[in-house]
Amino acid sequence: MARRAQPERTCVGCRGRAAKGVLIRVVRAPDGRVAVDPTGRSSGRGAYVHRSEECLRQAMRRGSLGRALKVSLGEAEVGRLVQELSNLVGEDA
Repeated sequence: MARRAQPERTCVGCRGRAAKGVLIRVVRAPDGRVAVDPTGRSSGRGAYVHRSEECLRQAMRRGSLGRALKVSLGEAEVGRLVQELSNLVGEDA
């Protein structure tokens, strides 16, 4: 049998393409809250970043994360997202 194609997504930080399972989804929930979505299944508008703080910070510097989520992100939200991502990456190690 033929293997199913793996869905690919683009990292909003480095613009690199990777399999969906390799990237982490950041989601803007319908209530406006922005959070890291480790399952990739939360409802809301999503954007994908690699599992590195550098890609998340690069997405913040370029403004591509806020643009993809159609929301303006404050400095406090950025810090919280970086903390959530580093906690998630720490659990994977």
